[in-house]
Amino acid sequence: MAIKIVVVVHIIVSVSLILAIMLHSGSGSGLSTSFGGGLPSTFSGSSMIEKNLDRITVALTVIFIATSVALYIFFRA
Repeated sequence: MAIKIVVVVHIIVSVSLILAIMLHSGSGSGLSTSFGGGLPSTFSGSSMIEKNLDRITVALTVIFIATSVALYIFFRA
């Protein structure tokens, strides 16, 4: 039962992490520009949007690594 829960969480986090990474603006522009990230920070909270997106991406990465390690431990036998 616990393995199924970890697998479901891992899949959800994987998809969420892909979306969070795609929302980041790169050297040019990313999908975050469609949500107000392309405006100068004086006109909008784009710096706040990017900071929150960074925090979300880091949290999802930590959860992804934890679930990957848990799945490795469950299935290495």
